Amino acid sequence: MSPYIPSPFPPEYGRGAAPDYYGQSPHIVIAGGGIAGLTAALALHSAGFERVTVVEAAPAIRPVGTGLNLMPNAVRELDALGLLDALEAGAVRTRELRYYHRSGGLISREPRGLGAGYRWPQLSVHRGHLQQVLAGAVRARLGSAALVTGVRASAVELTPDGRPRLRIEHREGAVRGRASLAPDLLVGADGIRSTVRAALHPEEGAPPWNGMLVWRGVSRMPARAVGSFMLIAGDDQQKAVVYPMSRPTGPDREVLVNWALARPAEATCGAGAGPLSAAREEQLLGDWNRSVPVDRFLPFYEGWEFDGVSLPDILRAADTAYEYPMVDREPLDRWTHGRTTLIGDAAHAMHPIGSNGASQSIVDARALAHALALHPDPADGLAAYERDRRPVTTALQRANRELGPEVVINLAHARAPQGFTDIHDVIPAEELAAVARRYATTGGLDPVTVNQGSPYEVPLPVIG
Repeated sequence: MSPYIPSPFPPEYGRGAAPDYYGQSPHIVIAGGGIAGLTAALALHSAGFERVTVVEAAPAIRPVGTGLNLMPNAVRELDALGLLDALEAGAVRTRELRYYHRSGGLISREPRGLGAGYRWPQLSVHRGHLQQVLAGAVRARLGSAALVTGVRASAVELTPDGRPRLRIEHREGAVRGRASLAPDLLVGADGIRSTVRAALHPEEGAPPWNGMLVWRGVSRMPARAVGSFMLIAGDDQQKAVVYPMSRPTGPDREVLVNWALARPAEATCGAGAGPLSAAREEQLLGDWNRSVPVDRFLPFYEGWEFDGVSLPDILRAADTAYEYPMVDREPLDRWTHGRTTLIGDAAHAMHPIGSNGASQSIVDARALAHALALHPDPADGLAAYERDRRPVTTALQRANRELGPEVVINLAHARAPQGFTDIHDVIPAEELAAVARRYATTGGLDPVTVNQGSPYEVPLPVIG
């Protein structure tokens, strides 16, 4: 039996004393201190909720990971939380997106963010910087006790009245302890392999794999060798995403460059010899954060150059690379059970298409806080949140399985596998525009919708 360690929470947090919202602010526990969980804590605090606790399994919030793109709808919500200036201090505005065929031919170029008519920019940022900004704001606004690290959600039970009981494990050095909490509300923000989701849907099993491998990394390159645009390139088998995510620094004016590559595992690990063995597939799916040498996949991308941006040069400049299976989650027909709900990847993990993973998590957080603030009954609030968000994210999950806007690369390769001189001889301009327009409409990402402003502002009470 593990030695006893006192719970890291104040005693009243374990009692679940408030039966509803009447009389005092409910205690809300958020399982997971990633982008979704930290943003949810800030959004709930902004909406007037005073007792919010985030539990995070990692021993500390550290600036780790690779890059991500935040779409204008997500930046709008972060701006509403007063975080835009701090976020932009370590990010760059994405002004243009270009799609290329692997032969080097330009398929399309699209203005992004402010250049596309949005009131908010699209931002390229290191995940670690975003998480540090969020964690710093949580501690500053809610107090240091609101973010508890080294605590893992290990199990969830729903009591007959629908309230959650959360079992946690926490450690101090090499010693572990266990505790139990009965918050008024539980928010599962604990990622694609969510403990909270598994408790609500015990029959579900592991996330489905589509057979693709993803490699991610960060390189430091002279700005002149990278370009000022985001690029997505490839054919019907393998793709690459590359973009700068910091401003030039130092005498060599270097920038951080994020890159992500995708290729079928059979064609990579089996060297074209056929299906993967069961043992190899189990290995790939069992370790989701493998550090691998760049030489493992660099040969597949030799010769990939796009308007002066050499992908092999960028890959060779990386300190390390990480390998992942490309997985998502099946859309759920229900996120909420009693007073427990899901947000972010725990609710709707999707393939990394269209820069929507982190962005949708941020919107979830704001929508959740808004719905709870407007409904005195927590069950009504959670139901309103789910009605708002689940249809949109389900549509995006399905669209991303069909490659979303990146399908233009497959179209170009299918019609001109050896390349082309003018893309409009291969794909008419209106067809290209229709693909982008359809995806934007699916996610409510078009400028007209986004520019209407946040639908998640909580009205201030009238005094006097």
